[in-house]
Amino acid sequence: MKLNRDIRNLAIIAHVDHGKTTLVDVLLRQSGIFRANEHVAERVMDSNDLEKERGITILSKCTSIDWGQYHFNIVDTPGHADFGGEVERILGMVDGVVLLVDASEGPMPQTKFVLTKALEQGLNPVVVINKVDKPDARPDEVLNEVFDLFVALKASDEQLDFPTIYSSSKEGWAVHDLGDERKNMDPLCEAIVKRISAPKVDPTKPFSMLGTTLDYDNFVGRTLTGLIVTGTVKVNDSVKVLTPEGTLRETGKISKLFAFKGIQRVSIDTATAGDIVMIAGLPNATVADTICATDVQHPLKSVPIDPPTIAMTFSVNDSPLAGREGEKLTSRMIRERLFHEGEINVSISVKETENKDAFEVSGRGELQLGILIENMRREGFELSISRPRVLFQKDSSGKLLEPIEELMVDVDEPYVGIVIEKIGLRKGEMLDMHNIDGNKVRVKFLVPARGLIGYRNEFLTDTRGTGIMNKSFHGYAPFKGDITGRHNGVLISLEQGEAVAYALWYIEERGVLFVSPGEMLYQGMIIGENSRPQDLEVNALKEKKLSNVRASGKDDAIRLTPPRQFTLEQALSYINDEELVEVTPKNIRLRKVYLDSNDRKRFKKS
Repeated sequence: MKLNRDIRNLAIIAHVDHGKTTLVDVLLRQSGIFRANEHVAERVMDSNDLEKERGITILSKCTSIDWGQYHFNIVDTPGHADFGGEVERILGMVDGVVLLVDASEGPMPQTKFVLTKALEQGLNPVVVINKVDKPDARPDEVLNEVFDLFVALKASDEQLDFPTIYSSSKEGWAVHDLGDERKNMDPLCEAIVKRISAPKVDPTKPFSMLGTTLDYDNFVGRTLTGLIVTGTVKVNDSVKVLTPEGTLRETGKISKLFAFKGIQRVSIDTATAGDIVMIAGLPNATVADTICATDVQHPLKSVPIDPPTIAMTFSVNDSPLAGREGEKLTSRMIRERLFHEGEINVSISVKETENKDAFEVSGRGELQLGILIENMRREGFELSISRPRVLFQKDSSGKLLEPIEELMVDVDEPYVGIVIEKIGLRKGEMLDMHNIDGNKVRVKFLVPARGLIGYRNEFLTDTRGTGIMNKSFHGYAPFKGDITGRHNGVLISLEQGEAVAYALWYIEERGVLFVSPGEMLYQGMIIGENSRPQDLEVNALKEKKLSNVRASGKDDAIRLTPPRQFTLEQALSYINDEELVEVTPKNIRLRKVYLDSNDRKRFKKS
């Protein structure tokens, strides 16, 4: 594979579901990467099972296409702020960005989050107004909103002079002007070549490369992907690894060298400055390290990453049902998996706690940590997970600071009042409110991160499922005061065994059920929500007493209201500080930390 042609390294950034992965698909198809008769799944860049199920990009991925004499290295980056660690690192190895914006929705909070990072690094954008074929498309208004966003983010004059492309990734065309003939994606490729410069590198100096993403391959071991900034590297070259502080981490040899061709990883013998490659053979090198020739003395500059804002405790599942559904149960297995995750995902940190069976895991948000938990349960782990909690900081005078999120909601007019009221109770401050399409209203807030934990479900209920809520990290601010939590108590099982319909029928009068007849229960398991503020212990195993007298209507089939079922994120948001989510490959259960009622009473007294 030749890598000495004109190169353009670029990232595609956009809000979730604005079409960036579909755009990469169509570029791959039109570049001739796939044979005419080759069957290829849609959204080939979303290879992770969770990405396909949720329709979002979680992990950054590299691909490449050839357009004429030019070789494009393209990175498909996550659009969700919870995966910002991926975004920040990727932007360090590209020379420009394609900013993709939905022609109907316009710039969204995650658009702003990623664009801020790109502009701070001096990257020039190509703006693509996508989905202009939608019935509710408003491309001219969206273009004005994009320009206003650039101004608000203090873009330079050069960055403000961005080219605009109108496209339909789904239909496979792009145009400079909406009146142009709609044939293929060539207008976008032309804009990329003109707007995004070739890599600013020096092939004459000794080899150096910054590790940007880390992965593990069963055949070649640990692999690092990054941009070669200086020099040339060959297979079997001796290299050393420098930490960001400049200390020596290890020395070794390059055992394998890979480039990207389409969605394939291709083995090569040599690569030079400007290429994005993957290297193997260095067992200790990690993200933000500099891999370089042995005579290089100083590491390359790495971009600092925003700190985690939320933490959860992952611990061994000690419920009476432990071990029935999973195969990875011990603290040793959990520890190895979590520390491996913390090693390859720099936006997640893992700490051991005083309890040897529990670990504190910190990340950018509930979604990011929820993805980790979901991956682990699919791998056969059983876990107990605590309620998410925010990570506070202190300023130089010792004052407590807390993370603040910028929240943007789109709601129908009848529900604006209740949303403003609820966010106000969570210490939110309204910044802006204006009408958008039809009877929709867009409202922006600054809200403490802890105030948004568990709010999404309430928001969907208040807006009858029609509201759209997006958030991005804003910064730290002085502590805003106490925020009230869940108002209702829970219904707690007194016994262990199978839930009985007759017993649940009576318990249903007390509140909302979370379980169905026949489900396995245990003492201390949460089986419903009480209609009153206090917790209530109930017997869900009680059978109907037999009688010789048959009462009219009494023996008809019992009809129960369908139980409330929780997704993982909903369960984590629902519990309070004295409760846990039990996660297994087959079930998500809610429980008390202390299963015995006497233990719970002693804990409250203490």
